[in-house]
Amino acid sequence: MTTLERVDLGEVPYAEAVEEMGEWVRQRREGLIRDRLVLLTHPPVITYGVRTPLHELPADRSIPLVAVDRGGQATYHGPGQLVGYLVVNLRERGPADVVRWVEQGLIRALDALGFPAIRRDTPRGSQSLVGVWTPDHRKVASIGMRIRGGVTSHGFALNIAPDMARFSAFVACGLPEVAMTSLTELAAADGRPAPAEETVRTAVAEAFDAV
Repeated sequence: MTTLERVDLGEVPYAEAVEEMGEWVRQRREGLIRDRLVLLTHPPVITYGVRTPLHELPADRSIPLVAVDRGGQATYHGPGQLVGYLVVNLRERGPADVVRWVEQGLIRALDALGFPAIRRDTPRGSQSLVGVWTPDHRKVASIGMRIRGGVTSHGFALNIAPDMARFSAFVACGLPEVAMTSLTELAAADGRPAPAEETVRTAVAEAFDAV
């Protein structure tokens, strides 16, 4: 399988990033760019999919709230969280479960950083358990993708050291009882320092074969 192009950005406002992502998708569809993994962060924002019930959104609108055209429910983005956008032409790569591919890539990255992680199957009729979890079922990474014209967009959000209190203001991922966690919390429980963002970026890029 061919490598991805790694693109590193800093903090980008969410609306600006989505606009840029639309352009990347167009360029990829037309063969103007390679498949790419874009790594970046966002200022505080809560995004939600079209199927998110309104009662799951925060009553306090002090954080911007943005409807998005991806799968998944409501989630928080903000400083201390690494976001990865995947713009991949699936017609060239062949049929695959792209969400499972993303889950397994993040699991490989976390393993390289010394954090055991798993994916979970969703029981029939239940809310989706897509994402990456600790073995004791705390969620450390959320995934929401879109496929249009054979090209993916959106991607994942991996918690390194965000303000975890933000997740308690709404129903994260459509799961009222979900326990969200971060690499900082997991490292503290192990009595070791949390990895720096650049270290996490490198581990993620290597796990997805992005250079």
